Amino acid sequence: MFPLNDNGMISGLLCGVLFGYVLENAGFGSPVKLSAQFRLRDWAVFKVMFTAIVVAAVGLYALRFLGFLRPDSIAVPQAALVGAAFGGALVGAGFAIGGYCPGTSVAGVFSGRIDAIVFIVGVVAGTAAFSGLYGATLKSLKAGGLIAEGDTFADAYEISDPVMIGILVAALIAVFYLGSWFERRKGGPVTAQEAVEGACPLS
Repeated sequence: MFPLNDNGMISGLLCGVLFGYVLENAGFGSPVKLSAQFRLRDWAVFKVMFTAIVVAAVGLYALRFLGFLRPDSIAVPQAALVGAAFGGALVGAGFAIGGYCPGTSVAGVFSGRIDAIVFIVGVVAGTAAFSGLYGATLKSLKAGGLIAEGDTFADAYEISDPVMIGILVAALIAVFYLGSWFERRKGGPVTAQEAVEGACPLS
């Protein structure tokens, strides 16, 4: 048996390759386009990612409603709110400064961008540090009561799934409306030429 077949690693690897291909072809492998979202000039990333969230939420709810998916078949991890906030701030800062997140940095490396290699090194070092500190950090968070078991937005705020989906759809519409408004005011989204010129190629 192929060694990567355990725990669905082959399908995960295949999905990762396809995801990276789509990212690069959409221009999301360019740090210029990605950093432009923090200046509110280019909302493509916001629009794409938020659309994916809403589509996934609607799809999962529909599958559960139609009986194709058991409610307990999807595990919701522990919600370490303080840790998530701190980690999100660090990832966001790195994203804003350098224009890469872990996924797009991999796409950038395979597209020949030398600056993406720096981020890959940071991802590996950060992952190693996280693994080493995870046990002690988890105990501290549990002792301080800062971990909630399996919280979703619907659970945390005691609202029904259809209402939650309605809120997400309304937020998605707002993202598209506000994004288009900001893009018009700031001279339009990043062009393909700007994205290429702002890259740091290996050759």
